[in-house]
Amino acid sequence: MQIGVNSTVPAQNLLVFQTKRASFKCRKSPLNSLSTESTRKHLSNLEKLLQKTNQTDSDRVTKPLTNGSISIKRKGLFEGLKLWDIKPEMKAAEEMSPSHLNRLQRLLSKTMEYSPRNNLGSRWREYHGCNDWSGLLDPLDENLRREVVRYGEFVQAAYHGFHSNPAMPVDEAPLPRHVALPDRSYKVTKSLYATSSVGLPKWVDDMAPNLGWMTQRSSWIGFVAVCDDRREIQRMGRRDIVIALRGTATCLEWTENFRAQLVRIPGSDDSNQRVECGFLSLHETRGAHVPSLAESVVQEVQRLIEMYKGETLSITITGHSLGAALSLLVADEISSCAPHVPPVAVFSFGGPRVGNKSFVQRLNKKNVKVLRIVNNQDLITRVPGVFIGDNNSWAYTHVGTELKVDTKMSPYLKPDADVACCHDLEAYLHLVDGFFSSNCPFRSNAKRSLVKLVNEQRSNVKQLYTHKA
Repeated sequence: MQIGVNSTVPAQNLLVFQTKRASFKCRKSPLNSLSTESTRKHLSNLEKLLQKTNQTDSDRVTKPLTNGSISIKRKGLFEGLKLWDIKPEMKAAEEMSPSHLNRLQRLLSKTMEYSPRNNLGSRWREYHGCNDWSGLLDPLDENLRREVVRYGEFVQAAYHGFHSNPAMPVDEAPLPRHVALPDRSYKVTKSLYATSSVGLPKWVDDMAPNLGWMTQRSSWIGFVAVCDDRREIQRMGRRDIVIALRGTATCLEWTENFRAQLVRIPGSDDSNQRVECGFLSLHETRGAHVPSLAESVVQEVQRLIEMYKGETLSITITGHSLGAALSLLVADEISSCAPHVPPVAVFSFGGPRVGNKSFVQRLNKKNVKVLRIVNNQDLITRVPGVFIGDNNSWAYTHVGTELKVDTKMSPYLKPDADVACCHDLEAYLHLVDGFFSSNCPFRSNAKRSLVKLVNEQRSNVKQLYTHKA
């Protein structure tokens, strides 16, 4: 039926319903197929319900679910209509409302819709973290939400750029690679590579020659891009330089992730400043035909600072998982690579701990601003813990300001979603786009399409939405 009703009917509207009830026409909904008998049943229930003008909100009807294991209570008009009989998966009254179904249809379309692209103007430093995002996180400022999601999509572009061509040439330097950026106002200026300091024994390649890129020591890990559109520069209040880094993909990158002992930062005057061995290895190691990640990013940032001398610039580093960890090392490296380095901010998604408390103090002293987007159910954000090294014990410590989201607060994801879903970047962007505040964790007017989430995490999406998709 194409009739929108609330869970309760105000008394002053009952007369209107009774007067116009005879003119109601029943049409078959495109979303549900109702038999003639069931239609008469629901309309009969509606008539009986409208005659009970003294019905209170305390009335309850308990209806067992299809599996018979759980009983939930519903109240108001939806009890009389018994709409859950039409579609057993629809467990909440609001999921049956036309407004919700219209919104679901929009979210399941492939057309991406964004939060408003407002002019950041003179407030861009605030959104870039100059005040550690004070007053912008709870409730989440709509401009900051859009910026966070946009930077997350740069990381998605890094993942796509790698998986579209993961193999590295063995005997020569790699050719320039095309990256499809989500924002056409930016252009890629540099490809970045990470190299492991360890390698697999030769017999592994001999026994499994088809592993290919999974066992290569150097791999494309991200890119540097710069905003090159005058209108976008004016909107943002500055020219933005973005460094985007993907997460773990190859066997040797996984090996480096597990080298969790704390080691001293090369060149540091403070022997207490330590970071994870594997992350530092991927950051500092040179490849056979490519420079280290540290060398590449410093050279490119220095070149861009010189190229746009006199303009207002910002440097934004963003990454997911391993890329989030490397983002902190990159931020530490470039924050002192030139006499007048622009403001440096890190937007990280699902990042592990990287260093100890002295490393955190080092970044704070360099005025590196870090916004960590953390899913409560993401186990990766809780490691490493405490490890032993050089006969001493240190505790890993997180850096920066935290924006906490929660898989259980999404009306679309199952509350028991698996570990992979809780760490998935698209799930992170879905949760950020929907987050409003700690008291109202998921906004009703979320903009982000569900198509990619359903495609990548179908088993973790509630059956109602996979069915509609």
